[in-house]
Amino acid sequence: MTKGSVNRRKFLYGTGAVGIAGLAGCSGGGDGGDGSDGGSGELSLRVGTSAGGTQDVGLAVERAVSQESDTLSYSTIESPGYVGTIRRMANNQFNAGITDNNSLDKAINDTGAFEEQGVERIPQFGFYAFPYSIYVIARDGTDIETFDDLAGKNVYPAEPGYSTRATTLDVWSQEPTADVYDQMNIQNMGVDSAPGAMEEGNIDATIAYGTPGVRYTGFVQEIASRIDVHYVEPTDALRESAEMFAGAGSGTTAYDDWPIADADIGTDEVFHWNLEVNYTFNPEANPDAVYELCRVVDEHNDTVNEGEAQFNDFESTGDMLGSARENIPVHRGAVQYYKDNDAWDDSLTEGDSA
Repeated sequence: MTKGSVNRRKFLYGTGAVGIAGLAGCSGGGDGGDGSDGGSGELSLRVGTSAGGTQDVGLAVERAVSQESDTLSYSTIESPGYVGTIRRMANNQFNAGITDNNSLDKAINDTGAFEEQGVERIPQFGFYAFPYSIYVIARDGTDIETFDDLAGKNVYPAEPGYSTRATTLDVWSQEPTADVYDQMNIQNMGVDSAPGAMEEGNIDATIAYGTPGVRYTGFVQEIASRIDVHYVEPTDALRESAEMFAGAGSGTTAYDDWPIADADIGTDEVFHWNLEVNYTFNPEANPDAVYELCRVVDEHNDTVNEGEAQFNDFESTGDMLGSARENIPVHRGAVQYYKDNDAWDDSLTEGDSA
């Protein structure tokens, strides 16, 4: 996928090279090890899904499956965040899961949250679900105009533990922007406290994020509704950091297509780095079940979007691979679906069965 501007819900950004983000779930509960229900022959996927917008997406996919598939049983299983989903999949609690590229990259390389306690099971990619796209806004009156002006300022990169925060700090801490990042006063508080802290002058700048053309996360909307804010222009160094970081994508969006609470933030376009969120599958997951889920979200993409606009609006089957990574295997059930629809990319790798 190429980087570039996007219109409403057409936000399938690549990262230069086609690549993946996969994670595997494992069979759990009453599922048979092959992903079937162990008796009736019905195909079954238990999908680990964290709370909030991710769960909204998962439930929309579940509804679409119930309406459009006669063979697949889909169950949403609540899971504690993207990192927690990876760990629970590794522990055989479910055979599919929704997680992000950056968390997967860290799991593979035993870094970040996985440095002290890694996981043995390697997840496999299925399809791109949606992005959380991220940029910076500042409170008016702070004299912050560009990313470089964040040095010495009180900066809020979202709540500790949030994947959007981890990805943002990973991007900023790279060599092109590390000198500015090292001088920031990073603020640690819950998202419920951030609007008040910014209103009182204790936060100078914050990340703004959500899904382009659809919505922003709640605390960002509240800030823009209560406080006069403006866009922080990216420097060339920030663009370089975002574009070179393996755990995220990047792109641009017209602000008219994605305004925050009708606020004028002083720009026609925003440059953002993207936390890419994907459906992933355990190697043992039944390939027919994975194939059928790919078919439903592709052929009935409009049904999923009607249930939750945050889910990607695919223009073609190939767009489902928009967040794939060359170094991560794609589940064999998904591979077969892409091959059958002339959408497979030979630079990607088919995963082994367990």
